[in-house]
Amino acid sequence: MAAKTAGPTYEEIVRDVKAGNFKPIYYLMGEEDFYIDRLSQLIVEKALKEDERDFNLDVMYGGETSANQVIQYAQGLPMMAEHRVVLLREAQQMDDRENLAAYAQHFNPTTILVVCHKHGKLDSRRALAQEVKRIGVLYESKKLYDSQLPGFVSIYLKGKKMDIDPQASQMLCEFVGSDLARLSSEMDKLLLATPVGETRITPALVEELTGMSKDYNSFELQNALAARDVLKANRIVNYFNSNPRSFALPPVLASLFGFFSDVMQAYYAPQRDENGIAAWLGKSPWQIRQAILPAMQKYSGNKVIQILSEIRSTDAKSKGVGGCRTAPGDLLKELIFFILH
Repeated sequence: MAAKTAGPTYEEIVRDVKAGNFKPIYYLMGEEDFYIDRLSQLIVEKALKEDERDFNLDVMYGGETSANQVIQYAQGLPMMAEHRVVLLREAQQMDDRENLAAYAQHFNPTTILVVCHKHGKLDSRRALAQEVKRIGVLYESKKLYDSQLPGFVSIYLKGKKMDIDPQASQMLCEFVGSDLARLSSEMDKLLLATPVGETRITPALVEELTGMSKDYNSFELQNALAARDVLKANRIVNYFNSNPRSFALPPVLASLFGFFSDVMQAYYAPQRDENGIAAWLGKSPWQIRQAILPAMQKYSGNKVIQILSEIRSTDAKSKGVGGCRTAPGDLLKELIFFILH
């Protein structure tokens, strides 16, 4: 799942590029490298056949070149090919990149200029951003929130004709974190390890490849809290504290916040039965039956609001707000106690 962008979405750009609908300039910028790298690679692959690239692909680096040199290459004509591609990497290191606006005003229609600007973005008020938006694609690649990672996992695997168990997805996200390049790499490993004929990645397979426990993770903590199972919840928290390598507080908080947000929304469903809530939340009836309905029976709406507020407070404390220096494991213990009592 791509984060929201300024202009076309990642999926829209991919669709157009695969259809051969190229723009003269793609300015790919932002904090998330994964989408920038994927789009630049896709444009090269679709615009030029492999045997056309020796003479029609120019790769330049912002720290080693100037805007005028990029423009000079972009004004060249393709050789025995329909397109010429000029790929400018590390554009954030080019001091005079704003001068590329002059090329955008008089661009070469046979050239596709791809600019990769990582860990930053253009000033949308200045000429280059305005010119790119006028004739090409200005795309901002934003970091995904921890709560968005399971959606990314699901979409990535569906593109590979593979499904994943929700618990397995949560385990994988906890193990890797928000590094999408590494997350996609781990999914590729899982795909290779999946037995022939299987169409669903299981928690057992994730446990085998990552070493994470399928019994002690955020998914199981969520289910324990849904049932208000004090013993199981505390057992999981103690496991986290005893195994710091398998525990990171931010994804656990993101998981719990997402879950209790769903519980809160479920109270407003027009039909508060399994199928009605599933349709309201856009989730499977199994997910509703597994945790949402049990939580609604154990927690009042007011308590859920208080829990959401406490999760936010715990997140702020974990980032040092108010001078808090409490260890992550102790913060989680305090939060779980608050939820259960």
